[in-house]
Parts: sequence; C-alpha cells; structure tokens
Amino acid sequence: MTNPSTNNQSNAQGSFGAMLQQARKTKQLSLEDASRELFILKRHLQAMEDENFSALPQAAFARGFAINYAKFLDLDPVQVATSFDAAYPNELKVQSTSNIDSPLRPMGTLQRDSRSRIRFNPLLILAVIGLIILAVFLFRMVTNASKDSQDTTPVVENLSASEQAQGAAIDTSAIDNVGASGSALNLNNTAAMTNAALDVNVTANADITITDASGASLMSGRQTVGDYKLFGTPPFNIQIDNVDNVNLSLNQEAVALDQYATDKQASFALTP
Repeated sequence: MTNPSTNNQSNAQGSFGAMLQQARKTKQLSLEDASRELFILKRHLQAMEDENFSALPQAAFARGFAINYAKFLDLDPVQVATSFDAAYPNELKVQSTSNIDSPLRPMGTLQRDSRSRIRFNPLLILAVIGLIILAVFLFRMVTNASKDSQDTTPVVENLSASEQAQGAAIDTSAIDNVGASGSALNLNNTAAMTNAALDVNVTANADITITDASGASLMSGRQTVGDYKLFGTPPFNIQIDNVDNVNLSLNQEAVALDQYATDKQASFALTP
C-alpha cells in the first residue's frame, strides 16, 4: 500500500508550495523570520508551503499572500501566482465567492506579535552619543574661555592724587599716544618728581605688586600682557608670582629676576 504522505510529497514537486519552501530554505530563513518580515501569520505561510488551502483565507487574499511571499523569496511572482491558481481547489473557489458576509474576517496579516519588537540601529545610537559628547565638550570650552576672560581682566585701582603724581602703573603705549596727540603731559616734569624708572614687560598674565620708598603703589594685582613704565622713589619693594612671565629693567638696565626667585616666585627690594 502506498503511503498518502509520500504521494503528497511527490505530487508537490515543482508546485508553488514546494517552490516557496525550497526558496526559503535556500535563504536559510525560518517560518518565524518570514512571518516577522512579511507580517503574515506563520500558520498561513506554513499552509501555503503545504498547499493546505483550507487553512488559508479567501482565495483572493491567499493569492496575494502567495505573491508577496514569492517576492520576498526573490521568486517570479507571476509563475507562483499561475501555479497557485492551478493548484487551488475549485470547491474552495466557489465557497469563497459565495461567502460575502464578512470578507475581511479571515485576514490575519495585520496582526503583529504580542511582543513589541523595537529595533535599534547601533550606528544611530553611536551618532547620538557622539553628538552629546561633542556638545558637552563645546560647552566646557565656552565656559573655560569665559572664566579665562574674567581672570585676565586687569585690576584697576583708584589712585589718590599723590599716587598719580608719583606715576602709578603708566602704560608706555598710552604715553606714546598722548605725546603724539600733543597733550600737555610733560614726562620730564614727571621724571623730575622721582629719581628712578622701572620698565616692566609682561609676556603672560602675572600677579605683580610694586611699591616705592614712599609707600606709593606703582602696580598691584593681575597684570595682562604688555609693557609698563613706572616712576618712583627707590628702593622698590617687588613681588612677582611667576618670574618667567616678567622682564624687569631699572633705569634701562635689565634685572636678573632668577637671582631673587624661589619656585618661580620672587619678593625683593630693588635699588639703582
């Protein structure tokens, strides 16, 4: 006696169901994989491969399933549709045509799995993380630049009339501009009131405090880059927080700050 299942398998060779199954296995896809990608119920895919037409929706919908399945598996959809039409039982076609009460009832393709499948693109996640890191880096740079700008603001002290007369922290550039514009400032008269001149060259921000023998403050606090010419009565009491950032001359003679420095800080009295 011949086994019915063996007959079914032999008859299925070359049929549309066998083509679908063979193409799926060639792509190494499971029914679950195909169902997830096509949003067609797994049992309907299985029914098409087994050519179990009674387990499929109405003929029009089932034919559409077969065509979509064929496209997904890179098969010729026209050939699959023709094979489907040839294999579909006539009695089911008549039953499908007469059943018009609820034509959408058999549909199962719009149902998704009960578990929510959320797919994340790793490259997109890395790009978002990179943007966040870049934003934090730029924010810190702007914040640090703002702080540096505040730290480098020169300290301006209110000078008394006597301190102004003794020449507190006079910038040589300002003197040159005043002389060029024909100001009444007479540097000779200023020099006459004192008997020593200090030239301070600041190459990087530094804290500098200079007072003369009369106790007048010639320079105090954080000083920005620039050249400063000071006049006062020696000896001068000088304090510098970083001698590497400062060059000093007394009456146009360079002062070797290294001989007074300890750990790059210097505190000394200077006389001509």
